[in-house]
This record gives sequence, C-alpha cells and structure tokens, in this order.
Amino acid sequence: MRKEPAILKWVLITLSLLFLAIFIALPLYTIFQQAFSQGFAIYYESILDEETFEAIKLTLIIAAIVVPLNTFFGLMTAWAIAKFDFFGKNVLITLIELPFSVSPIIAGLIFILLFGAHGWLGWWLMEHEIKIVFALPGMVMATAFVTFPFVARALIPLMQELGKDDEEASLTLGAGGLYTFWRVTLPNIKWGLLYGVILTNARAMGEFGAVAVVSGLQRGTTMTMPLQIEVLYNEYHLTAAFAVASLLTFLALITMAAKSVIEHFIELQRKEIVYKEAK
Repeated sequence: MRKEPAILKWVLITLSLLFLAIFIALPLYTIFQQAFSQGFAIYYESILDEETFEAIKLTLIIAAIVVPLNTFFGLMTAWAIAKFDFFGKNVLITLIELPFSVSPIIAGLIFILLFGAHGWLGWWLMEHEIKIVFALPGMVMATAFVTFPFVARALIPLMQELGKDDEEASLTLGAGGLYTFWRVTLPNIKWGLLYGVILTNARAMGEFGAVAVVSGLQRGTTMTMPLQIEVLYNEYHLTAAFAVASLLTFLALITMAAKSVIEHFIELQRKEIVYKEAK
C-alpha cells in the first residue's frame, strides 16, 4: 500500500494544532485572563452588578421557556416526519431548515414587522395594551425561532434509522399510543433528544442578533448576557464585559463536554442498530 511521506503527516498535525491554538485556545485564555485581571473581588462585583445580574436572570428565564417549548415541538415534528408519510412532508423538512438559512437579524425584523407599533398586528396589540416587541414575549419568540431546528434535526435521522418495528410490535401487543411513546420510543431516542436539548440551550443563551432587534436594548429590563457584554465593552468596562463573557464561555465548554459524551452514546446506539440488522 502506498504511504504518504512522514513529513506531510507532521506538517498537517502542526498546522492543525497551530490553528487550534490561535483561534480557540488563545481566545479562551484571553477571556478568562481579562475577566480575572483585577482579582476575584472585582470579578465577583462585576457579576453581581444590578444590570448585569438582571441580564443573567433574563437569559436564564428565556432559556427556561424556549428549551422546553422547542423540545416539545421538535419532538413532535421529528415524530411526524420519521414515523408517518403525509402530503407536504418535504415542505415541512425544508421549513425546519429555514432558521439556519435566515440571518438572525432578519428573524428579529420579522417579529418587528408582525408585532411592532407599525406592524401588521401592532395596532390591535396597542389597542389591547399587549406588548410583544421590546419585551420578554418578543425575545422569547425570536429565540425560539432561531433555536427551533436543533431538537428536530437531532432526532429525525435517529428516528428514521430506528424505524417503526418496535412501535408496531408494541401496538400489536395491545399497548396504547401514549404508553408506546413513553416505554418504547422515548428510551430509544433519549440520547439524541438530550443532544438536541443541549444545543438548543447553548444557542438560546448565546443568541445575539435576533434578540438585539426585538429587545429595544433597555438596560436592566430587556438586556440578555450577550447584549450586556456589548454594552459594557462599548463603554470601556472591559473587566466587567469579560467577566460576563467568561460565564458564557464556561457554559459553552460544559456544552461541548456534554455534547462529546452524548455523541459517544449515540454512536454506540447506532452500532447496536447495525448489529441487530445484521443478525
């Protein structure tokens, strides 16, 4: 067999490590170094600043609403696509990809055009004193829009690979639909579902563009962690900005670790499926 020169292997490895060092390791080091540059006391004070604390709280509230919502609808969408054939199925699959094709800023503008003061529904909302944009509901909608595909995309290929045999066997034996879902389907897709939930949560907490448009950037009211970072940095509060950024970075590192572990279990599950089919 033809072998590549050893020097080529080491050149590729060196370039890869150099790339990782410059574009990943160095920025990570810079974030944490700047965050703690003036000591832990200043770091702690920056995090507990009233506006920053409100931004952290609002980010967690949005994630707490969006993640369960998108988990439910992503699960139902994946179930419909993987288990049933129906008219418009390809259209639905295409629509799932739409948030990845549209800029987050455009997504935010869509909600402004729908629910803003001069939007299609703005006059009705104003008459009934219902506030969507520049408030929590609009921020939740924008975040839900950009994070919707993650659960569905994680589950559709997995559920298609698993097929319908287990569910059909359960129904044939007399089990109801809900029982089959909880006892058969859900255990089979648990790792893929958790994978999608983790990605959804990470994007929900880190979303900037869509939320920036619909939030109105009202300090202490509609500022999330990414928006607060930008404001602090633009006002030259660098330590505070990097302190908040370090929290998001820490969450990203946890997400990456959890993602790697879950990918391992998903791969094991796929190998079990292939083994069963081979038998």
